[in-house]
Amino acid sequence: MIIWLFISTGVFLGWSLGANHAVNVFGTAVASRMVRFRTAAVLSGIFVVLGAVLSGEGTTRTLNTLGAVNAIAGCFTVALAVGLTVAWMTKLTLPVSTSQAVVGGIIGWNLFTGSPTDTSSLSKIVSTWVIGPVLAAFFAFALFWLATGFLKNARMHILHVDAWTRVGLIIGGALAAYMLGANNIANVMGMFVSASPLADFSFLNMPSVSGTQQLFLIGGLAIAVGMYTYGERVMDTVGRDLYKVTPLAGLVVVLAETLVLFLVTSEWLEGVLAGAGLPTIPLVPLSSTQVVIGAVIGVGLAKGGRGINYRVLLRIAWGWVIAPVIAGITAFILLFFVQNVFEQQVVRRTEYRLDAAVMEELSRRGLDTTALASLSGASIEGASEFRQILEKQRSWTEAQMMELFTAAEVDSIRVDSLVALTRLDSAALSPGQRRALFAIHGTAFAHRWQLNRTLQQGDPAWRIPDAKGSEAAAKRMRGIYSTLYTVFQKR
Repeated sequence: MIIWLFISTGVFLGWSLGANHAVNVFGTAVASRMVRFRTAAVLSGIFVVLGAVLSGEGTTRTLNTLGAVNAIAGCFTVALAVGLTVAWMTKLTLPVSTSQAVVGGIIGWNLFTGSPTDTSSLSKIVSTWVIGPVLAAFFAFALFWLATGFLKNARMHILHVDAWTRVGLIIGGALAAYMLGANNIANVMGMFVSASPLADFSFLNMPSVSGTQQLFLIGGLAIAVGMYTYGERVMDTVGRDLYKVTPLAGLVVVLAETLVLFLVTSEWLEGVLAGAGLPTIPLVPLSSTQVVIGAVIGVGLAKGGRGINYRVLLRIAWGWVIAPVIAGITAFILLFFVQNVFEQQVVRRTEYRLDAAVMEELSRRGLDTTALASLSGASIEGASEFRQILEKQRSWTEAQMMELFTAAEVDSIRVDSLVALTRLDSAALSPGQRRALFAIHGTAFAHRWQLNRTLQQGDPAWRIPDAKGSEAAAKRMRGIYSTLYTVFQKR
């Protein structure tokens, strides 16, 4: 019961996201009266759950690098803060960006606990807040221009155009719902993954369902319920107030949204680009609200820019700005109350050790450890306490602080090669990698990087590629290491 109580805020956040983002899937179809709301809500629910369970892991990994909430009570509190922010802005009929609210909530947790924020991951996510709407506007502009040109030359009867548009809206909406689930489940349940309270589940001889997949299923169902129970209200703002959409414009908007979400969600596309030696697109939880707004603006520009309600657009943009700020402040305040009033552990207290091995590792990473000489051999418990001690020595950039935290964190790892092989895919490791793993069976490590370096010395295939065009291989190796950390960690 306690586990379900803590997960309940993720469910609430999923409901809020569904209520707010139903407009991004079938809003233009419903507003143009081509599809009934109930039909749209049922189709959206089915495909959003499928997308969440089958394709939700890629963007979740990126979100967790921003800041891993490592205690279930902390997950509960951050999700509550984000859910309240989204629900309040939904009540105001503002299509808020849930992605931005989640980022604000996680940064609020980082600030409260003293944990470093991965600025590289943050820059990737923030860049999509600009790139996403621009890409959507471009796709929508091009698709609308092509569609209108085709219809002029085809000279189809209006009834045939109407029928094909309706079919396109239904298919396009289903695809958009799938991509919404795959991309935005990270916003709903991503923060729970690091402290997942659910164990892997298997039934008879069927493949086991991981705790993460169970979280994604719960979150996907919550999104579906939100779409059905409250999504119709927000549709009025985009579908009727921002721009008076036609059925054709509605289809173009949905297709443009689907294309953009596919680009930033598909691990398959990432693998194809990496295999061809081309730059890959970061897999990040994108604001589907911003994408749809961008697509709507693109259609409006294709029609000469007439009919766009710029006052409503500015009102929506204002919501995007304040959402992460409100979510971050709310998370910080709620974390204080949950920890100090309700006496719940919102952060797992981690030990950080600055022994000789860590000092050498920091020097290898290019950090000047002169200012840390007085702390040599020190052991500090708690991220906030560790940060305060480091800041007393000298000023550090957030990137440097991230290196200090990852090098000094004590993780208490003991290698069990037999268990590791049962958790990894049989084809995941080469014979040389297996030999290197078996060679250190039973060995204990205080830090993750020590395990990494020992394996890489045993076989070079354990190295994480850093050459251009090797993003897919690097991601695969990071996934293997992540599994090893989980199964080797002492409980």
